[in-house]
Amino acid sequence: MTAPSAAGPGEGPGAAVARLTGCPVSRERPVTGALTEVTLDGGQVVMVKRGDEPTALRAEAAGLRWLADAGTVRIPAVHGQDRSRLVTDRVPPGRPSARAAARFGRDLAALHAAGAPAFGAPPPGGPEDAYIGLAPMRNVPGADWPSWYAEHRVLPYLRLTVDNGTLRSTETAVIERVCEQLPELAGPGEPPARLHGDLWNGNILWGDDGNVWLIDPAAHGGHRETDLAMLHLFGCPHLDHVVDAYREAAPPADGWTDRIGLHQLFPLLVHAVLFGRGYAEQALTTARATLAK
Repeated sequence: MTAPSAAGPGEGPGAAVARLTGCPVSRERPVTGALTEVTLDGGQVVMVKRGDEPTALRAEAAGLRWLADAGTVRIPAVHGQDRSRLVTDRVPPGRPSARAAARFGRDLAALHAAGAPAFGAPPPGGPEDAYIGLAPMRNVPGADWPSWYAEHRVLPYLRLTVDNGTLRSTETAVIERVCEQLPELAGPGEPPARLHGDLWNGNILWGDDGNVWLIDPAAHGGHRETDLAMLHLFGCPHLDHVVDAYREAAPPADGWTDRIGLHQLFPLLVHAVLFGRGYAEQALTTARATLAK
């Protein structure tokens, strides 16, 4: 296949899909400001996402391919990507069910077990300068999880919350203490897992095929408890079935539920950077509870 030509000025989503896939387009339907459903000649439906940051869609496409390569959780196929557009399969919507949740729990355990070269390793072909949602996120490999998590996940966002005035500098000490005590708080050592990295309910699609599909990853090598903690942070339909099936397939280390807050510090601080004081206060409360365990 030849490389796609560059986007033209004012190129719409349908034209971008035709350019990136080489297939004629018969219909397009806006879904959100950044997302459009496009129908190809022949009836196949794809989603085209617009991105404004130079590396964001490259990181997302690499993450989707890396997760799909594990052959476990269902991941929409990538049909094309450039600096401003990403084209993937559309997942026909279904309804959450306990059966699909249990299957997802087993598949998520298998995805994590597929592994990664190192904590912080980016997906193959993915940039170091990636994103989680709208926030920048650096994927820089580290030797051990506690020091890597402090240096590249918690502290950068803690500094940003102070810089933008969301947290006062006098409030940061409790989170800094968590980082200092991470070797004791982290639990037994584990090998790097292949993480989705942004596993909240909005990135979980319940397909009409009875499977869970994952979208919008912030994929990297990390600790598997991080994905589990994110599922608990914002809720997930049939979460008890997901967790029970996961634990049956690959039991987390003893005490993992006591470490949920530790792993939630990262996404809470990301949300504090993006959305303000309420999440910063939640991060402070979580840090205090983590130190009290």
